[in-house]
Amino acid sequence: MNKYSDKEYKVIQKVFCPYFKETITFNKKGLRHLKYKSERHKRNSKDAEFRLKNIRFAKIILEKTHTLQEKYSDSVFVKTKSNNKKEMVLKNCNYYCFIAIIKNQTTNQDNRFKVIVRQTQGGEKHFWSIIPSFQKQIK
Repeated sequence: MNKYSDKEYKVIQKVFCPYFKETITFNKKGLRHLKYKSERHKRNSKDAEFRLKNIRFAKIILEKTHTLQEKYSDSVFVKTKSNNKKEMVLKNCNYYCFIAIIKNQTTNQDNRFKVIVRQTQGGEKHFWSIIPSFQKQIK
């Protein structure tokens, strides 16, 4: 795993998004999702490395976007902590998707990315994922 990309992710912290007119955080949940498909299943190393390597494009897209391309809602189990107990609670989540084409200055090629922002019921909006836009999977 490319540790430099972890550092690059942690440096971002938050970005003001003109579409939402609010700040989107880059928290531990987003970083974990870049490395793991689900609670106990790691992504294959090429997939995780691709996502981490291109995290800078997620920042650029969220800073400039004014148009939402997709919205998806789902009920998911989310870890919560109450009375010093960790438990899984079923909550509604909204996923907001932004698609952009960005020219890579190094390779001079156009790259298409889908950036996903997640908002759990009662929570703040945070970065969730970056994927090549030709992939259909949202989670």
